[in-house]
Amino acid sequence: MIELPVVSANPVQRKPDWLRVKLPVGKEYAQVRSLVDTHKLHTICESGNCPNMGECWGAGTATFMILGNICTRSCSFCAVATGRPKAVDTDEPNRVANSVKLMQVKHCVITSVDRDDLKDGGSIIWAETLQAIRRESPSTTLETLIPDFRGIWDNLYRVLEERPEVMSHNIETVRRLTKQVRVQAKYDRSLECLKRISEFGLRTKTGIMLGLGETEDDVLEAMDDLVANGVHILTLGQYLQPTRNHHPVVDWIHPDQFAKYKEIGMQKGLRYVESGPLVRSSYHAEKHLFDF
Repeated sequence: MIELPVVSANPVQRKPDWLRVKLPVGKEYAQVRSLVDTHKLHTICESGNCPNMGECWGAGTATFMILGNICTRSCSFCAVATGRPKAVDTDEPNRVANSVKLMQVKHCVITSVDRDDLKDGGSIIWAETLQAIRRESPSTTLETLIPDFRGIWDNLYRVLEERPEVMSHNIETVRRLTKQVRVQAKYDRSLECLKRISEFGLRTKTGIMLGLGETEDDVLEAMDDLVANGVHILTLGQYLQPTRNHHPVVDWIHPDQFAKYKEIGMQKGLRYVESGPLVRSSYHAEKHLFDF
């Protein structure tokens, strides 16, 4: 059983006005929507009810989740089902690559559940998926949002060797809250993962959810840790509680505070900070393809 943190003040349940989402519109979005419906394609954009789906699809960016929809971990913030995953689908790389081609995706983000049940941590399917996309859509740029592979770094390097344009691993929260929010994860292991990505010479990215009970000092400490471990890109967004059984929203972070964090992060040495209430890991992902 997951023990959720005791919050002294009653968490605010009513969403503030700045979390209102605009309905998806635009010619580009409509074209992608039609392709997805016609060919019964699957994206995490839809299944995760991402508030930025219309904007991202309009910019030619889409996110796909591989290795099934059952995770071996039980993070208190995440709505993905926890349990015993099904067997690996060896044809999945080809199906994802076909979806990317049909949707004419310009920048493709790949993520996955944690597969701690597998010796390779799912890294073989990860590598084969990137290879298949490059065969079918050679002009599509790639971003990978990977797990920590339990610190088995040979599995990490199997993915690194495919050299996606951006390599991402989310620390999700600050050091002080990691044991409460990411039950089977380790803050320092995530930092080590990010350090190895950066030392490999790839654009290195991570994301943090705000509103879980962190203080400003906690966030600034995390920024210092990220800079020290070679991270280039940071996304900061408002945490939203998926169900009553998940970690509560402790604070609604005002847009002015997000703007302040962006300014501080850039001053500390991060190359790009995407910071706002509706920001998610792949928000404006296509804009992170800057030259070093």
